[in-house]
Amino acid sequence: MPRLPLLLLLLWGTGSHGFPAAASETQEQDVETVKKYLENYYNLNSNGKKVERQRNGGLVTEKLKQMQKFFGLRVTGKPDAETLNVMKQPRCGVPDVAPFVLTPGNPRWENTNLTYRIENYTPDLSRADVDQAIEKAFQLWSNVTPLTFTKVSEGQADIMISFVRGDHRDNSPFDGPGGNLAHAFQPGAGIGGDAHFDDDEWWTSNFQDYNLYRVAAHEFGHSLGLAHSTDIGALMYPSYTFSGDVQLSQDDIDGIQAIYGPSQNPTQPVGPQTPEVCDSKLTFDAITTIRGEVMFFKDR
Repeated sequence: MPRLPLLLLLLWGTGSHGFPAAASETQEQDVETVKKYLENYYNLNSNGKKVERQRNGGLVTEKLKQMQKFFGLRVTGKPDAETLNVMKQPRCGVPDVAPFVLTPGNPRWENTNLTYRIENYTPDLSRADVDQAIEKAFQLWSNVTPLTFTKVSEGQADIMISFVRGDHRDNSPFDGPGGNLAHAFQPGAGIGGDAHFDDDEWWTSNFQDYNLYRVAAHEFGHSLGLAHSTDIGALMYPSYTFSGDVQLSQDDIDGIQAIYGPSQNPTQPVGPQTPEVCDSKLTFDAITTIRGEVMFFKDR
């Protein structure tokens, strides 16, 4: 029986030059990266078996196009260098959907006074640093909604938070350092709302490796009912970036308020909006060349 990577290569279609037929070891690793990424985040279901060809070029091609469209890449259905680069970036473990999007079925908490409990702590940070990061992450969402979050030290809370490794019995195993950093479940009973952080990562309170406050703020968006956003400036964008400033974009605010309504503050908070690249009135704050690429900077 042919090996699955070879079958996947064939499915990318006759004339595809994403990989040569005699794949090198590095190219075979890229094939495995594509397969795992599409399985984890775009519902590619191969189960180790041959993926049936479709008239439009095959399931793998369609899933690749879906992923490329989500990230604003050139939609080719082929695993080009730009696509592979995005796939190899650290990210949230929750599958992707589309622009500020509510989780399918629109799950939400009926009670606006929610509790959370930190079941265990990572050895990478002091308990005080973890407590502060988690509290600040919840405050981002409470500042723009009627929601409140109260920390409890025992018993079952609405949102249970834990640091775990590998297969931790929720059907979403972690993959070691890098890659899948954390995941959270939509509102609901049992595991609903819970957030898990991969303790094989190095969690920090600064720019090194993965800033816990930044990742927690994203995951709690899932705990409250938000899916991923295609807005690259949104906190709910799936890939990890940290500029030192964690805030909700207007896209994030619009999404969470669509579920729970606006804040009760007299002055409604607003967030930054990602510029439209085709806006004729768009101005930039700086332009430079880095590693041969022209970079345009605007606000964040």
